[in-house]
Amino acid sequence: MNGYSWINGAALIPAYRVTLENNDITATLEGRLLSLTHTDNRGFEADQLDIELDDADGKVQLPRRGAVLSLAIGWQGEPLYSKGRFTVDEIEHSGAPDRLTIRARSADFRATLNTKREKSWHNTTIGDVVKEIAARHKLEQAIGEDMAKQPVEHIDQTNESDGSFLMRLAKQYGAIASVKNGNLLFIRQGQGKTASGKALPVVTIARDSGDNHRFSLADRGAYTGVVASWLHTKEPKKKEEVKVKRRRRRKTTAQKPDKVPEPKQGDYLIGTDENVLVLSRTYANRANAERAAKMTWERLQRGAASFSISLAKGRGDLFPELPVKVSGFKQPIDAAEWTITTVTNSISESGFTTSLDLEVKIADLDME
Repeated sequence: MNGYSWINGAALIPAYRVTLENNDITATLEGRLLSLTHTDNRGFEADQLDIELDDADGKVQLPRRGAVLSLAIGWQGEPLYSKGRFTVDEIEHSGAPDRLTIRARSADFRATLNTKREKSWHNTTIGDVVKEIAARHKLEQAIGEDMAKQPVEHIDQTNESDGSFLMRLAKQYGAIASVKNGNLLFIRQGQGKTASGKALPVVTIARDSGDNHRFSLADRGAYTGVVASWLHTKEPKKKEEVKVKRRRRRKTTAQKPDKVPEPKQGDYLIGTDENVLVLSRTYANRANAERAAKMTWERLQRGAASFSISLAKGRGDLFPELPVKVSGFKQPIDAAEWTITTVTNSISESGFTTSLDLEVKIADLDME
């Protein structure tokens, strides 16, 4: 496989580095590699590495399931971009002609992340929940300060794995949960920011750098807003009155006005009320109803438009959540702010190419 890509009349040669259990096996793969495909996903959908090798002479050794591969990709003469570590979990040998396909994923989901647990969380924060789960799996936590401070009044993890629980929690709070290179990420979705809250650099992609593209727009029922209702079903317990004799103070200080109690029931609207989506669930308090409405409104906005493009020259520097501006397309496409959701890098006889899936970047909503 020569894998040349011809860009502006110049031959570019794809480059990659693959290690198996920290041993560089790139030279072993040379001359046998039929294709290499790396898929970088957002959230808890594991990143995937597929390697297809020519085994016509029958000399390729089968790797063991559970072995760890690492990958870096790019172009000859340029720095290679690390794409992380992957655990081998599928091996297929087929023929004739004989070929070996190795499939590995970014996290070993057969291990503790898939173990079902029982846990109830009370009067805590997202940060404390993520910290405890990360420590249990020997992962470093990466969570933004704004997200870490989000209160969790009560949530149950009933016969549910930590992975499933984190995905549910992330969906509820408009975030994504993911394991990347030994880090448990829990960040706001589609904001173009790192876990620490720093803005990611905006990537510019021109139409002439792509082979093909696809843009789709759906009105999602033309909803102009979302309404969520709340109803307090639990009455606070009255404190037992105790009479205590107190000495009269000589000096008086201004008393704070009594806190206005929250209404027992109500509706929260985000957007406008011309054509609203009314959530069927009734929430326990205003804060939960407000959060649910905002999360649903965000999902509606993200799902309204999607865009995909295949780049003739592969880009190893791209990854999900990067903000993107495109040019050379229709005006509404060029004017939109996009966020990468999936990156697929492929090295084959056609060279090194990258395919991107993008969604509309939503405005930052007040999550307080």
